[in-house]
This record gives sequence, C-alpha cells and structure tokens, in this order.
Amino acid sequence: QVQLVESGGGLVQPGGSLRLSCAASGSIFSMYKMAWYRQAPGKQRELVASITRGARTNYADSVKGRFTISRDNAKNTVTLQMNSLKPEDTAIYYCNTNILATDYWGQGTQVTVSS
Repeated sequence: QVQLVESGGGLVQPGGSLRLSCAASGSIFSMYKMAWYRQAPGKQRELVASITRGARTNYADSVKGRFTISRDNAKNTVTLQMNSLKPEDTAIYYCNTNILATDYWGQGTQVTVSS
C-alpha cells in the first residue's frame, strides 16, 4: 500500500513563495517517477512538475522558471519549491506516483495566492 501525504500549503501574497512537501510510504519510492498536479476550481487537474528516479525533471510551461521539483530518496520525500507565485497558481496541489499502471494520490494541500 502506497501512501502519499502532502504538507506546506497556505495563503501567500502574489510574488511570494511556498514550499510543498510530499512524504511517501514504502521502500520502493526511489524506483518511480513522482509528480505534482494541481486542480483549480472549475478546472481539470493538470500536471505541474514531475521528476524521474534519475532526477530528470519536467515542468508545465506556466511554472517554468518559477517552480522547482526535487526528491530525497533517502527520506522518501518529494518537494515543490514555488517562487514568484501568481493568483492563477491558486489550486489544490496533489502529490502523485504511478506504480504498475496504478495512480496513487495524496489528499491534497490548498495553495491560495491573494493579496
């Protein structure tokens, strides 16, 4: 059973920063790609960033240059550093991994960017 637990969301002003963390259970964490998705009200869930087990990263165009994804395989954690936040970044952010064609999701953490 894979469990993902996010933390670090909150309210921040435009231009501010937040750091999201995802703690994963299980010793197989290091074997799989990890990702962050987000879902804004009335919109579909979208990929924000992903990182392979070899630390190759991929970002949505809307966050390139502002967000950084990283992982610590020894601690079973994946982190999303978000800088220069904009109101349009407001959403629930979810940690994700796909293992043997099964998606696993965390419970989500709310990020609100507002003055």
